[in-house]
Amino acid sequence: MRLKGKKALITGAAQGIGKAIALMMAKEGADIAISDINLELATQTADELKSIGVQTLAIEGNVADMESAEAMVSKTVEGLGGIDILVNNAGITRDTLILRMKEEDWDAVINVNLKGTFNCTKAAVKKMSKQRSGKIVNIASIVGLMGNAGQANYSASKAGVIGLTKTAAREFAARGLNINAVAPGFIATAMTDAIPEKAKNELTAQIPMGKLGSSEDVAEAVLFLSSPASDYITGQVLSVNGGMYM
Repeated sequence: MRLKGKKALITGAAQGIGKAIALMMAKEGADIAISDINLELATQTADELKSIGVQTLAIEGNVADMESAEAMVSKTVEGLGGIDILVNNAGITRDTLILRMKEEDWDAVINVNLKGTFNCTKAAVKKMSKQRSGKIVNIASIVGLMGNAGQANYSASKAGVIGLTKTAAREFAARGLNINAVAPGFIATAMTDAIPEKAKNELTAQIPMGKLGSSEDVAEAVLFLSSPASDYITGQVLSVNGGMYM
């Protein structure tokens, strides 16, 4: 029970990687606030976690809006009794080549992925710095490190998340905060399930370990960076990519 008594807010946690993180943290004893733009789905996930025996809370929130981000943190503190961990997981994609990319697709991805991480971080550090403790884990991406054709907006947003992580870590280390990032590679999700088999095989061939990662692989890394095991680690990017980028 590495997170016994800790209070965690996870954005975009109603499904996918965010849900896997929430489930793993709950099994380690953390009380969980599930934040998502889809309140109905967030409520379902929160109800599932209650069977583990922890407190849960479903919050409707739009990370791209600062007022909404501040409300998410406030509701977590009110509903769970505090906030010790923030996982900035919420993110979207609008993939296409640069010459075809619409301005609104660029703006949407930057607003959710990068501005959203900034908004939630700013809201959380106000609370965490007063208590002189807290862990923030930002979900970046392999494409923020190496780029990827057709993902200029997503790559830029995740590279920005890495820069934000390192800067925030420097600003709040003296306040007892650990701020790190996890950069997943290609993970088996509903999105990758939709990729044609030939394309998926070509993708897998680029991974030295010869397979896609799982949501649980990412969740394990987030759990480590949220636990006391990482108390002397800050400003780092932990890559979970099967060796695709070294």
